[in-house]
Amino acid sequence: MYEKILAAVDESEVADRVLAAASGLATLSQGEVFVLHLREREPAKYGLTSNETISDAQSVVDGAVQKLIAAGVKAAGTARDSILGLAAKEIISEADSRDAGVIVMGSRGRGDLAGLLLGSTAHKVIHLANRPVLVVR
Repeated sequence: MYEKILAAVDESEVADRVLAAASGLATLSQGEVFVLHLREREPAKYGLTSNETISDAQSVVDGAVQKLIAAGVKAAGTARDSILGLAAKEIISEADSRDAGVIVMGSRGRGDLAGLLLGSTAHKVIHLANRPVLVVR
């Protein structure tokens, strides 16, 4: 089914459900999960700024990978910087480079209209992806 799964996680409450869904798919297909966490940075007067340190971002990934391994799933991951508003393109690029069969990611639960108006990352990924996207709420 899906031998390679990309799980895009953040620090929201839905992240554990994203990992559970990715773990379930990997278990069914004896596949592996690659965890991606993007540290979104905003342009500021003197460069780029973020509320999250790279160490904090890597901790999110390390925790997610450990949960997957504890569940018996082969997993690895990385945290990377992304410019605010470009996360969807980064997720698509990572899925392409890893030849992921499916992208699993969360939604903060906004309705379709609110998501479109506010430009949710999940909506953008769904529209840009050339592979299945599983959105978890």
